[in-house]
Amino acid sequence: MFEAGGTPRAALTLQLGSYAGFVGAHWWNLQDAALHCESEVHEQERKVCPDVLYRAGRTLSRQETYTPRLILMDLKGSLNSLKQEECLYGDMKIDTAVAWQGNLMTHQEDPPAKNLFLQDLSKLEGGMSSDGDFSPRALPLSKDVSQLPTQLHVSQKGHQLEGSVRVWSDYLRVHLHPRSIFMIHQYNDDGESSQLEAFGQGESLLHDPTYLEELEDRLHFYVEECDYLQGFQILCDLNNGFSGVGAKVTELLHDEYSGRGILTWGLTPVIDNVGVSWKDFYRLMNTVLGIVHLSSHSSLFCPLSLNGSLGLKPEAPVTLPYVHYDASLNYHSSAILATALDTLSAPYRVHSSQFSMVQLADAFNSSGRKVVAAGAAVPFPMAYGQSLPDALCSYQLAVPWTPLSSCGEQKDSCFAQSVVLRGIGKENHISNLPPGSQPKSALHVCETGEEVLGSYLHAQCPGTFSTSYLLQDPCKVLAPYPQFFSALLNKQGFLLDKLPSCATVESIPVLTALQSSPTLHSALYSLYKELHQVDVRRWASFFSAGIELYDFQEALHELRTLSQCYKTSSELDESDSD
Repeated sequence: MFEAGGTPRAALTLQLGSYAGFVGAHWWNLQDAALHCESEVHEQERKVCPDVLYRAGRTLSRQETYTPRLILMDLKGSLNSLKQEECLYGDMKIDTAVAWQGNLMTHQEDPPAKNLFLQDLSKLEGGMSSDGDFSPRALPLSKDVSQLPTQLHVSQKGHQLEGSVRVWSDYLRVHLHPRSIFMIHQYNDDGESSQLEAFGQGESLLHDPTYLEELEDRLHFYVEECDYLQGFQILCDLNNGFSGVGAKVTELLHDEYSGRGILTWGLTPVIDNVGVSWKDFYRLMNTVLGIVHLSSHSSLFCPLSLNGSLGLKPEAPVTLPYVHYDASLNYHSSAILATALDTLSAPYRVHSSQFSMVQLADAFNSSGRKVVAAGAAVPFPMAYGQSLPDALCSYQLAVPWTPLSSCGEQKDSCFAQSVVLRGIGKENHISNLPPGSQPKSALHVCETGEEVLGSYLHAQCPGTFSTSYLLQDPCKVLAPYPQFFSALLNKQGFLLDKLPSCATVESIPVLTALQSSPTLHSALYSLYKELHQVDVRRWASFFSAGIELYDFQEALHELRTLSQCYKTSSELDESDSD
């Protein structure tokens, strides 16, 4: 994970699309909360290294900054009160001399209103200038946490944002570099007109030299300042035209940065199952084209969604035992996915990890399996003071995580997996049995937490190539993270053994699994089958956006071939059923 001299291998994040923005905003808020919370873990090698995702810099006034290494692309209207050039590096306005000597009339539009959370954050960061814009942040922005005042935790103040969040920028609490925000003004974020709704539209955007050159310029800016770049992590909308943008972006990265890891997360918000319309066919076609092209040009591709399935009639969203989320709110569903992603990505971000992005992908890529499925326990159900062996033994033959890739429950052993458990204190890693007592299971005789987790995975999936990580730092879920947790959890996210608590949950233990699983066979094949059985020429407008019918049929064939990579010898051969 680290080169000689201790320099971390950096990763550049790209967010493509509106829902990617929702997930990304929570993702960066989680990083910010972890960065500004004093850790009780003193073993540096067991901590996530923020330098993998962040970059240090200086403003024109020589103020130190520490900002995400990020390029985000979204549509006109998604920024709301956030400036495109951000405010961190000062006011970008330039005074110019006016040659006209006659009367001048100035028309000024009122800035968009900020919700209470952003207003409080603005006050904390140095107030607002007279014209309503953010002034440059008055607080230190270096990665030296000791410089940060404790009042930074505007997080401790309760903010109910469910009724005030329209776009992801309504709850983003971190500052971005001016090179991060890349707006597409050709399409609108909301409304019925000028929508980026087809794969071909997204592809065509990066055929435009203006957009392509701007993207390449931003890539070079971030890449060239990295001593060691391990790769790119991409958050991309899968259900709309951004799947086409992602296809061209991953193709560009694959061609220009050979040998670097490209980990792509294909995101889909919760879909209302209220009948099938042309929009559902567009969504399904975008999804199929996205899976095929993104997996082709990525080192590893993982769909992420709370939908039970991604077909024309999606199954009901998954349920999480101790999270009461509103599936209709992107603000809620994206928080769960961001929490899972924060832990799923730990293997290439931890100080002590020997896995880079490329090595992680290589562990899954045998036999053409470049698509993986994710699962997570958010939070990991464990009673306060309970030992890890006791917690894991309570599941017996069931897996403790919920599927988050719209592939259904895991029924068989998988081909390969990467499992991460975080937020369990070292004192609870093993069973402290009194001398001479009979151990309840093989897990209760393990001598380290890593051995406990490894033994559990071996028992669950014998013969599977498994890597596991045990991190003591929990996931910090401070405001503006939604407070949708069960009252049965305490402040640290552990189950109570007494009456329900009224405490605000501030951190949670999380368990995630990234798997190359046979469930992907039926999931991918069902998408192929749904579109193979209809005449897609009925949606001529989809193909007029830029993709040829022949290319679409070829992608369908590739999806079918991809699904066959996940068949097991025990499954029936469906190849003759077409």
